[in-house]
Parts: sequence; C-alpha cells; structure tokens
Amino acid sequence: MSKYNPLWEELGKREGPSLTLTFEEIEALAGVPLDHSFLQYKKELAAFGWQVKKISMKGQTVLFQRTEGEAI
Repeated sequence: MSKYNPLWEELGKREGPSLTLTFEEIEALAGVPLDHSFLQYKKELAAFGWQVKKISMKGQTVLFQRTEGEAI
C-alpha cells in the first residue's frame, strides 16, 4: 500500500475514458502533498485500470487515461 492508494482507489471508481485533475485536487483525494515521489508511485495506477498520460507543470494538472480494455 502506498501513500497514493486513496487517490488510486478513487480513480478506480471513476467512469469515462479520461480525467484531468489539478495538483490541488490530487492532494485532497490522496490526503498527502503531491511531491516528486508521485513519478515513482504512478506505475501502481495500472492495477486500478488507469495510467498517467500527461503531467502539466505549467497548468498544474495531471491527465489520467483509462488503460485499454478498461473503458466504462
């Protein structure tokens, strides 16, 4: 279990092919500050049917995309 599990579990409940969340929204869902370790932990997301498609430092957003075969 990682510190981002609450975020991964919430994404697992979401519908649709993609979702964009702000850094603030991610921190609120995860319950921890977003930091550089997110880059290491993001590979865990595949187990929940999602992947990180794009991280925008300028826009302070993360685009999540459902993995193939997992569309709802």
